[in-house]
Amino acid sequence: MTSANTAAEQAAQKLAQGQPIASVIDPGDPAAWLALDAAVRELSRYPLHQEPPPERPPRRWLSRLLAPADAEPGVGRTSVSYDTEPGLALALCDADGHVRESALAQVPGGSALLPLIVIRCADWVTAIHNRARKHLQSALPTLTPEELAALAPLMLRVDRRERGTFATGLLEAVLRTPPYDHLKAQTISADRDTRRFAHRIAAAEQVLTPVELARTAAQDPDVVVQNRCAEAALAGVQPDAYDEVLAPLLAARSPQVRAAGVTALRKAERPAQAEPFLADRSPVVRACARYVVRQHDIDPLPLYRAWCAERGAADVPAGAPIGLAECGDRQDARLLWPLTEHPSPAIRSRAVAGLRTLDVFDAVRLIPLLDDPSPAVTRETVTSLTPSAQRIPVDHLVDRLAPDRPRHQRLAATRLLAAQGELRQLRILQTLLRDEDAKVRERAGRTVGAVPARSRP
Repeated sequence: MTSANTAAEQAAQKLAQGQPIASVIDPGDPAAWLALDAAVRELSRYPLHQEPPPERPPRRWLSRLLAPADAEPGVGRTSVSYDTEPGLALALCDADGHVRESALAQVPGGSALLPLIVIRCADWVTAIHNRARKHLQSALPTLTPEELAALAPLMLRVDRRERGTFATGLLEAVLRTPPYDHLKAQTISADRDTRRFAHRIAAAEQVLTPVELARTAAQDPDVVVQNRCAEAALAGVQPDAYDEVLAPLLAARSPQVRAAGVTALRKAERPAQAEPFLADRSPVVRACARYVVRQHDIDPLPLYRAWCAERGAADVPAGAPIGLAECGDRQDARLLWPLTEHPSPAIRSRAVAGLRTLDVFDAVRLIPLLDDPSPAVTRETVTSLTPSAQRIPVDHLVDRLAPDRPRHQRLAATRLLAAQGELRQLRILQTLLRDEDAKVRERAGRTVGAVPARSRP
């Protein structure tokens, strides 16, 4: 049994003891409501006269709550009056459809039971879901923006069920109603799906200004919301508002949002503002920046070469080496090799990656980089050396497995020994299965485990 199921059963038991719903379950947690519904359905499946399966503990407390006190074996529970909110909550989730229908008729308007009404809107029994839908249809317009914001995540979760689209249709109708107070509350919801749903409607209804959309695109943690808001912001921006809209987009952490802002610089006719993004840390942003400057007859290659020629300069843009490789040719390797000794680890690692992009390989010059103090540089070096791992002396790699070596160097040696794939290397990796470093043990174990038992030494 999962922890979620256990929590739901505990919540059901507390309701059976008469505890208020607000103290038992988080009103804004859709998973908790769905788990409660499933748990009560399972716990109420066995009437008083029927013993539950031996693997299930008896849940007679639930049956006693939902049945008259003097119930005889076989007596139903459909005529019971549920005069408490906890009792109604349990009855709304009961396995007996007649009980659920009877409980629905007794739910007061504006009740804390509205989440369970939403779930019953997708009930498989026609009479139940019809009654629940009428109740929700009358209750939804009376909710405050905050109350609807707590209910919306559950409505969207129920939408995934076979008959679950009704509640979402009502939600959309309310959100599309001016003055859009309910809609604006959903755009800042903590629930990701709710924000996605709300921003789709907000973009269609043009509720938010381009500046508001740009700020949301730059700050929201969800990629879908970021892209949707960035596109809507740029679609609605006026020429005199470019500065306010582009500033948050160009400063965003998301590469897709920055790329959208950089691409908009072409329409804004600001190629000079795109030049710094030629050396952005993201390949998609660099590609967009090259597109923008080329559209204004600016060749990015001389800019890259000029940056990379500053071999010892501290202000070399981190993305310049890989950017040069993306649009240069093999002759540009002469500018990249010196950058493998640059003081900045970011420059060194991208220089190694750039050499690989240009298909320039020199094992004699790359092997010393396995001892680089930066894990990023070592990783790029291993990636470049792996196809030609046989060229590396085994003893050289064994020396880098010493326990006093930094972890990233030991892991690099492990990867390259695995790439060599010979019997001797396999024996060496077997000795690492008892290494004190868990990461080294794991890497060696994956390699040894992939070799058939009959082929191991």
